[in-house]
Amino acid sequence: MNKLSLISGYKNGRTWQKDSYCTRPFKLANVGIYKQDPALYLMVMSSSPGILDGDHYDIDIRTESHSRLQLQSQSYQRLFNMRKGAQQQQRIYMEAQSVFSYVQHPLVPHENAIFKSHTVAHLEDDCQFTFGEIITCGRKHSGEVFRFSKLHSITEIYHRGKLIVKDNLLLQPQLLPMQAIGQMEGYTHQATLLHVHTGAADMDTRVSELREILETEQDIACGISLPDPRCLVVRILGDGGEQLFNCLRKMQHYFWQNAANDSVVGETFKTAIA
Repeated sequence: MNKLSLISGYKNGRTWQKDSYCTRPFKLANVGIYKQDPALYLMVMSSSPGILDGDHYDIDIRTESHSRLQLQSQSYQRLFNMRKGAQQQQRIYMEAQSVFSYVQHPLVPHENAIFKSHTVAHLEDDCQFTFGEIITCGRKHSGEVFRFSKLHSITEIYHRGKLIVKDNLLLQPQLLPMQAIGQMEGYTHQATLLHVHTGAADMDTRVSELREILETEQDIACGISLPDPRCLVVRILGDGGEQLFNCLRKMQHYFWQNAANDSVVGETFKTAIA
């Protein structure tokens, strides 16, 4: 059992690390660059080479009102050969007028890997939530293409206790060929980005601007949907983890800057670094 808990607070116009608790292999590192930036940037680090058979990652994150938290992952996350499997549970609680953004490095499942990830986010009013993950075919250059046993990723997002979007992704290459229609269809990597704004936001404009960001990318297939007026989902298929990670980071930066523009502290920061 590996635990990580984190609370971002807000005081005197700045977001700060109000409380945190980690067990091995987790560690949190502050990676903020500009002192003038009032947001909090933390990297989730791990002393483990990857997720091992029987591991259970338990993560709790809370963003207090007006705080702005961006999490970053350390590196690609390896899922080693397994018999029983491993799992990860993430619970995110966002108070009113807070911002949370987390785009993770790609998952690399080794042969026979079994992994289930369940993320649940509870948002109050006027929150902005951005969450991205990437699943690869495995160690592609070592010949391990879709040799894992099972990958199951569930993401549920609630607003005022009501479910507004649920993403349920299940990959079982040994039961269903990944090249089949409705599956990967010739691609080896898949990325998903979810963005939720529980305040006033023009999602149609954001969809158009995301398409402009993605239209310059080569050799990918992508789609953007609006399952709810407060939520948009981006799905991308490609053949390279680094390319998809960069795509998600570009979109993350776009939403992060919009969140800064929506706040007085964001305007202060922009003026300070201009």
